[in-house]
This record gives sequence, C-alpha cells and structure tokens, in this order.
Amino acid sequence: MQTVNVLCIKWGRKYGPEYVNRLHSMVRRHLKRPFRFICLSDDGQGVDPDIDVRPIPQVGFDEFDSRKPWSFGHGWLKLTSFADPLYDLQGPTLFLDLDIVIVDDIDCFFDHPGTFCVIKEWDKQDGTGNTSVYRYTIGAHQDALEHLKNGYPGSIADVRNEQEYITQYLGRQGKVQYWPEGWCVSFKRHCVPRGLMSWLKPPTIPAGARIIAFHGKPNPPDAIAGVSGKWYRRVPPTAWVAEHWR
Repeated sequence: MQTVNVLCIKWGRKYGPEYVNRLHSMVRRHLKRPFRFICLSDDGQGVDPDIDVRPIPQVGFDEFDSRKPWSFGHGWLKLTSFADPLYDLQGPTLFLDLDIVIVDDIDCFFDHPGTFCVIKEWDKQDGTGNTSVYRYTIGAHQDALEHLKNGYPGSIADVRNEQEYITQYLGRQGKVQYWPEGWCVSFKRHCVPRGLMSWLKPPTIPAGARIIAFHGKPNPPDAIAGVSGKWYRRVPPTAWVAEHWR
C-alpha cells in the first residue's frame, strides 16, 4: 500500500509542542495504512524526536518568507503546504490542524474521491471550506501560491482568511470537493448542546464523527478542564476529550 503523508503546521506561540505530539499519537492510533507525519514549524523544541519537523518553507513570496505580520493571522501560513517542491514529499497528503481531536478511523479520508477535499464550512452557504482538515496531492496547487503572489494585495482583497482564499480559488477551477457530512464536526456547534441545554447536558460525540474541530474557544485542554471561554456557553469537564486527546 502506498505511503501517505499527514501534515501539520505550527508557528508562533498559540499552540505548544504537546499539540503536535498528541496529534501524531492520535494519527498513529487511527490510521492503519503506512504514513509519514511531518510538522512544518518555526520552532521544533519539545516535539517528539520521532516526528519529522521541517522549517516552514520559503515560497518565493516576501510577505510569507519574511513573515510579515499579516501572514501570521487567520491561517495564511497554511498556504505554504502547497509549495512545489515541498522538501522530499510526494503523493496524497492529509493536512490536519493542531486543534482537532480524532475519535475514529481516518483511513477513509484518503479513500474519498476528489482533487481537493475539505470540510464544508458549517455556518456558511457560499461553498467556503473549513481547512481544519483537507487532502490534496503535493505540488498540485502551486498555482494558488503564484496567484496570491502575483496579484497581491488584490488577490486577497475580497477574502478574510486563507480558507476563503484557497476554496474560492480552487472552487473556480472546479477542484473543491467536501467530506461527507458528519465526518468532521465542530465541538462548540455539534457536541455542546445549544443554548440553555448546555447547562443541563454534557457535550457528546455525534454519531459517525471522526474528527472534532476545536476552532475558536474552547481548545481541547479547556474542554477537559470545563472552561468554555464564553460566558454564554457552559462546558462541563469533558472526559471523552481527555480520552481521545492523548
């Protein structure tokens, strides 16, 4: 069976090395086929030595390569995953955000057909993808970086973040496909009961979910401790997050 890639990226201080280490551990438990696990990072200190840590690549675009302040926000550095070449990587690649929790088998993410597969953003109707989880082939979308660079700043004038940029750009080429509904869910939207019910019932894992995305607040350690991050949402200590986020 072909060896596949699982890729993540860590920059700045928002997430510590434990996020990388636990993501790697979750992938090992839930991916049966042979894989390489690579972390692109500006600081590999504390990352387990069996994880392949590489510098966030230079892509020939000064705004990224010199780390201009705007490139650190809203996930923009994730676009460096489309560099060609990307070190010695080849073939099918599953990109995973650091703030996810894997709760079931993920081999299906490599079997699902499509050129660029991504989560369909849960609260938008315009086709925007959520890039917490996406699959592509190394080198297939270098043109997205070229378009960004050659048209900057106009190339990002109508988007708020990298996921709007990449799904709109590839969407115009007819290359965007979405994961089946329910594979990837939002902790705060799909696991935590709505409104006052969050005070009466604990968060649960929806049937069929494979990956839980912890975008915004809370993060996995917050959910484990019972800290919601928002005054209007109660999240009691959630043992199943600790069970899986390890």
